[in-house]
Amino acid sequence: MHLSLRDSSARRSDFDETPRAIVSWTPVIVGIVETSSPARSLAARLAPQRHSVNMSDTEVEKTAIEHVHEDVEGGRTNSVSLNHNVTAKIQNPLAGKSRDELAAEVATFAKEVGMSEQTALLQKGAFVAQQPDLFEEVAELDDNEREALRNETLHKWRQPRTLYFTIILCSVGAAVQGWDQEGSNGANLSWPTAFGIGSDSRYDSLLVGVVNAAPYIASAGLGCWLSDPLNNYIGRRGTIFFSAVFCLLSVIGSATTQNWQQLFVTRLLLGIGMGSKASTVPIFAAENCPAAVRGGLVMSWQMWTAFGIFLGVTANLAVYNTGDIAWRLQLGSAFIPALPLVIGVYFCPESPRWYIKKGRYRDAFQSLLKLRNTPLQAARDLYYIHAQIAAEAEFLSRSNYLKRFVELFTIPRVRRATLASFVVMLAQQMCGINIIAFYSSTIFARLGNSSNLHILLASWGFGLVNFVFAFPAVWTIDTFGRRSLLLFTFPQMTWSLLAAGACCFVTDQQTQLGTVALFIYIFAAFYSPGEGPVPFTYSAEVFPLSHREVGMAWAVATCLGWASVLSITLPLMLDAFNTYGVFFFYAGLNVCALVLIFLFVPETKQRTLEELDYIFATPTRTFVHYQCTKALPYWFKRWVLFNKSAKLEPLFTMDEGVTDQQKMVKAIHKH
Repeated sequence: MHLSLRDSSARRSDFDETPRAIVSWTPVIVGIVETSSPARSLAARLAPQRHSVNMSDTEVEKTAIEHVHEDVEGGRTNSVSLNHNVTAKIQNPLAGKSRDELAAEVATFAKEVGMSEQTALLQKGAFVAQQPDLFEEVAELDDNEREALRNETLHKWRQPRTLYFTIILCSVGAAVQGWDQEGSNGANLSWPTAFGIGSDSRYDSLLVGVVNAAPYIASAGLGCWLSDPLNNYIGRRGTIFFSAVFCLLSVIGSATTQNWQQLFVTRLLLGIGMGSKASTVPIFAAENCPAAVRGGLVMSWQMWTAFGIFLGVTANLAVYNTGDIAWRLQLGSAFIPALPLVIGVYFCPESPRWYIKKGRYRDAFQSLLKLRNTPLQAARDLYYIHAQIAAEAEFLSRSNYLKRFVELFTIPRVRRATLASFVVMLAQQMCGINIIAFYSSTIFARLGNSSNLHILLASWGFGLVNFVFAFPAVWTIDTFGRRSLLLFTFPQMTWSLLAAGACCFVTDQQTQLGTVALFIYIFAAFYSPGEGPVPFTYSAEVFPLSHREVGMAWAVATCLGWASVLSITLPLMLDAFNTYGVFFFYAGLNVCALVLIFLFVPETKQRTLEELDYIFATPTRTFVHYQCTKALPYWFKRWVLFNKSAKLEPLFTMDEGVTDQQKMVKAIHKH
């Protein structure tokens, strides 16, 4: 079961090095407790042979990176490397095995993990996972099970209530971040004056920027990086609870501060919670969701962030006329969405992939029973996840936190995911959305002599548009894909920012505010279904399980670290460039971001988290070469020259065992 790159072939050296690579990696396989029983028995047989092979450490590393997998027991050789996938193939680890062989492996697995009573169910699940589009031909299935598998494709949104409860409750935590952004946005009109730093001096502008940036500084510097050890020891739910406590108490503290130093400290504490939460909630959602709807459900992070922004601007309007305590109410009201998160997170099932990582298969199965419609689907996903994680174990060694961080940049498969997540997260700050989310009130205040009410109403309109236009992404992110949404929306954000900058030259003050606000709303309407939901959804799914926590920490630290830079520099940029110059500057950054996305961000829609190993094993130069020599000329012929006969040769082609939505639909209708 492969996705294969056309006109490519595996290097001869890949096959020549196979026996030595397997022998050299035997200690790694032995050291991974989650490895399947066949892998453990293979490792046990090969362990004594390693010392008989005269290999230097460099040779060991080289062959480990370029190895191909060989099933010694079945005599099945497979030309896919999870580090150097020159053939761009996605492999199902169950493909190519006979039914008897697969049934025997499942029986051994069930016995070793203490689930012998579920052997028959696990075997049926494995048969379905082996060839998903041929499930109708699996004789062991009954009519109800076949109907459930059909509905999985034809009615993909029919998911258990527990799954929806988990996604909604945990994503409510994102509203804390959105609400705080807008709370501080509105409070910027009064708290600097209350604390004696409200002048137009460069020093006061810098202090205001630093205080506003405090949560993002703490997130990037500490909060994000705490997520890996916290997830390791207390799980996904425990980490979310830890972060929710910080988000709850720190915003209450910020409302009671007596000087800017105290406000700075409380916002640093908020950043610790925000960083660990933002690094964990999208992972938790991604690991619980089926592949067909993962993008739509995980993007609820962005939708709830947008909802938090909308609630924040609404709260700003509600309390703006309360006098000297208005800014305290605006900052403190962000505790509201954190409260249900603290109370409800342990009512959600823990991530089954986290349980599997810890060797707790029975607990993982119980979680999947709550997160899937039928026991068959739970059993299928349990064994398929286990098989793919066992494949990961062949190229990822057990390591400590520091080593896992270093491996983000040294292991080729992980490095490519690191690059892609870096690009999409950096692009979120380059697009300019946070100059509006953080400082819309400040920007609108510079456009003529508008009252605070008009300024807050303009900001309220931004919050409403940002929230409403997040909804289309629930459907489009898994239909059109992550990459396609980004490539479409970035050009639209570019021209809308240019138009907003041009409207700054309108002389009538009321018209100026209205037209600038209009194009900011258009900008937000394109941002919300594109660069809004994609970065956190994308980063939560691209890393292998062994590096998922530290990889997501890297991605979120990138996003929030650059958000802190933006927050600090924008007041200074407004003084230096004026409002129109800031809009033009970020329009240019949108173009840069578009180029980076085109070159370095592969599509991930409707692939399981484990199958993405093979997507990111494809060398970067292979992907970039395809985009420049195939995709770009096709786009020019089709959409510039309007040549309807232009055809795009696909980078990947489907083979046995890996299927897509269209193939599944055809198979179902055939039967």
